[in-house]
Amino acid sequence: MASEFLLELNDIEAGYGRAALVLRGLTVKVPPGTVVCLVGPNGAGKSTVLKVASGLLKPRSGTIKVDGKDVTGQGPQQMLRSGLAHVLQGHSVFREMTVAENVNLGAYTLRDKAVINERIEFVKELFPVVADRWKSLAGLLSGGQQKQVEFARSLMVSPKVVLLDEPSMGLDPKTTSTVFEQVVRMREAGVAVLLVEQNARRALETADIGCVLDLGRVHITGPAPELLADPKLGELYLGGRPADSTADKAPAGKGVTVDG
Repeated sequence: MASEFLLELNDIEAGYGRAALVLRGLTVKVPPGTVVCLVGPNGAGKSTVLKVASGLLKPRSGTIKVDGKDVTGQGPQQMLRSGLAHVLQGHSVFREMTVAENVNLGAYTLRDKAVINERIEFVKELFPVVADRWKSLAGLLSGGQQKQVEFARSLMVSPKVVLLDEPSMGLDPKTTSTVFEQVVRMREAGVAVLLVEQNARRALETADIGCVLDLGRVHITGPAPELLADPKLGELYLGGRPADSTADKAPAGKGVTVDG
């Protein structure tokens, strides 16, 4: 029987070295076929959540489950095999290698050539720029095109969940829109996404579920459109209300849950 959630982080406490905790009892859950977006102020712990999920940082307490299986304490390679792929903040393509070589690096754990070829065709269809620039040096691509190469590489192992850390960082507005369109394409292809993004409004426009982090905990969670429509939330966490908002008196969405 399939689990209700593909990824569960339950009551996670985590930090770096002997420093104070960054995550303080955080719980985040990613259902199948959804984009879950983490937003919040700088220092809230958003990127740390992804590092814990991908095994780059072991939690001090709490549990991590992938498709119902407890994977707490596993390292990055084990997490990858369990079904979690992490696209890091900034650009991580190898500029002196071709797009093909970059994408194939994502299949380094696979041994079946037929499966690899099948995955190549899948990512080429999902990201046309990858097919079009297959033999080009990755360093010659624009920032947005390089990000799509990173997305394609992450999908080579058929992950259950892709962890995206600030995919719009350093990109102009037009390219940012293209990148978020590709996030939607991944969801439509059946891949769940846990997204961390400073551009909170744009991210919530893309997401199905939003989680607002502050001081290492999820304080508010709910359907992304309802979070966007909440004027108080906009003022506190999303950089003010959108220009077309009339909504000082609009009630918060009934599906929104406030923790603490």
